[in-house]
Amino acid sequence: MCSESIAAAARLLKYSRRFCMREYTAMYCHNKKLTPNAKILRKNMTAEERRLWYGFLRTYRPRFLRQKVIGNYIVDFYCAEAKLVVELDGSQHFEETGIENDLKRNGFLSGLGCEVVRIPNNDVNRSFSAVCAYIDAAVRARLDTKL
Repeated sequence: MCSESIAAAARLLKYSRRFCMREYTAMYCHNKKLTPNAKILRKNMTAEERRLWYGFLRTYRPRFLRQKVIGNYIVDFYCAEAKLVVELDGSQHFEETGIENDLKRNGFLSGLGCEVVRIPNNDVNRSFSAVCAYIDAAVRARLDTKL
């Protein structure tokens, strides 16, 4: 990783006390204060998150993590190898404040080199196989660009 990239990431993460760099994975800042919240969210997934996790992502390779802390955010699903974040959006994400918060969050994650894929909960319920195919295509596209 070049020094310019490290300096840019440091500027993005200046508010955080600690950040980690892992070879071949996204550079991110881990806010340990959010870890207990992430554990609670893992135990209390929404029906749509549960369906996507147990029906597809849990056995998908490359590996996905659920309720991953990145910076001051907890993302629904994260694939480090592809630097891909999958967010399932309920109705609150389509309100004005939800849209603003999502833009801010997307900007932060994009600054770390991650692509964010947002999927409405309704799509998981209505066309599960299409959602799975979409995520698979997004992972493959990210991995192809890394080669």
